[in-house]
Amino acid sequence: MPYAHRDIHDADAHVVETPDWLERHADASLRAELPPVYVSTVRPDEGKQIERYRSQHADPAYRAEDESQLMQRKNWAATGSFIKEDRPRALDLLGFKSQLIFNTFLNSKLLEAERRKDPEYAYGFARTHNRAIVEFCSPDPRLLPTCYVPLGDFARSEQMAREVLDMGCAAMLVPSGCPAGHSPSHIGLDRVWAQAQEAGLPIVFHVGGGIRLPDGRLIDPEYFENGGPPVPDFHGGDENFRSVDYMGIPTAPMQTIATMIFDGVLDRFPELRLGVIEQGASWVPSWMRYMDSAFEAFRKREERLQKLSMLPSEFVRRQVRVTPYPAEDVGWIIANSADEICMFSSDFPHVEGGRDPIRRFEASMQSCSEEQKQRFYFDNCVDLLGKALDG
Repeated sequence: MPYAHRDIHDADAHVVETPDWLERHADASLRAELPPVYVSTVRPDEGKQIERYRSQHADPAYRAEDESQLMQRKNWAATGSFIKEDRPRALDLLGFKSQLIFNTFLNSKLLEAERRKDPEYAYGFARTHNRAIVEFCSPDPRLLPTCYVPLGDFARSEQMAREVLDMGCAAMLVPSGCPAGHSPSHIGLDRVWAQAQEAGLPIVFHVGGGIRLPDGRLIDPEYFENGGPPVPDFHGGDENFRSVDYMGIPTAPMQTIATMIFDGVLDRFPELRLGVIEQGASWVPSWMRYMDSAFEAFRKREERLQKLSMLPSEFVRRQVRVTPYPAEDVGWIIANSADEICMFSSDFPHVEGGRDPIRRFEASMQSCSEEQKQRFYFDNCVDLLGKALDG
């Protein structure tokens, strides 16, 4: 019996990359420059551990427990986490109608590449990532690849948007934070948004793609100098998110999407959908109201606000879809924002997704109607992904 208790589209799932994942898909001229792919707590013995996991996945005794251990095994230990031929089996056991697939370790590195001001490298790195993720998803049409489009160079971004559509991407992944040198609302990026709208596919923002400090951290590291012992993250190290980092996660998408709304991007492209993935959702109700208050406070002086066809919060209802974390009160978020916004996500096979996200979501949605649950588990993701689900 599958894990899912009803028809569900999963708006956030992952491949867990291996150290050679990028190298196998890179142009020869770029291969030596690509960053290493690892999670900090596993190196330097990561390669040996992955080979051990690979052997386990080939062991009939280990595979016999795939179903019973489906949500218990995490990262490379999970069925279908890095061996592409195994992912359809995992999806069968999960019972989801589709999974939108993201990388695990590369969003911050892709953003750092864009900020190097070396466009050949930034777009070459993105192309390598895109080849790899499309290949991983190739065994099953239910696996929907997200392909990265840097936004630093207008002409290259337009070209790459066309390229990833030709590759069969299901969503264009872009930085959550501001591109180097210009706003995400700059009219030079309109050809990117236009191609996504014409293709009926969304633009998505994922955690890890926000503004980073020079040392690569999400927030000032001095916040952690509290006089006490170091606080471990989910993996037991110090490079993933902890509670204090967590508070900074939604800052980048809040600012980026607000800027796009105020500067008329969603007015110019009314069919375009934006997905905010693995960045929480408790911030959404107050953010919608805060944007409306900014609209009221500044529209007398700002012509761009006067030109908007509706309130900022109404653009969110029409065009923005967001995945809450399992620890959040989804019923409260829906009641204080709109039924159209929240979507289910499993974060499979990451530790952060937990061992039973459906149970946790259900517990927080006891006050929701069946129609609201149907939107959360299925309809809102269908609205986001559009033509990606036509097959």
